[in-house]
Amino acid sequence: MCLGVPAEVREVRGDVLLVDFGDGVLREVYGASIGDVRPGDIVIVHAGVVIEVLKEDRAEELVSALQEFIEDLEGKAQSLWEYYTGGGAR
Repeated sequence: MCLGVPAEVREVRGDVLLVDFGDGVLREVYGASIGDVRPGDIVIVHAGVVIEVLKEDRAEELVSALQEFIEDLEGKAQSLWEYYTGGGAR
């Protein structure tokens, strides 16, 4: 099983794309195998290689699911923090 991570294309330099994984840091990935990619596209990256360009509706669906997942993890982390720092019952 592999993990593909969504990223926004910021710049195209031939076969190399500059992408943002959501943290504001631009990273180079290889995108020659994917075809026509433009700045603003949302792509899936695995091991530094673009493996898919997402259509807008699929990208929105994926981003929404990831946001829900992150919010759930943050809530669980907060509960654990409270428990282990004395805020919860032992």
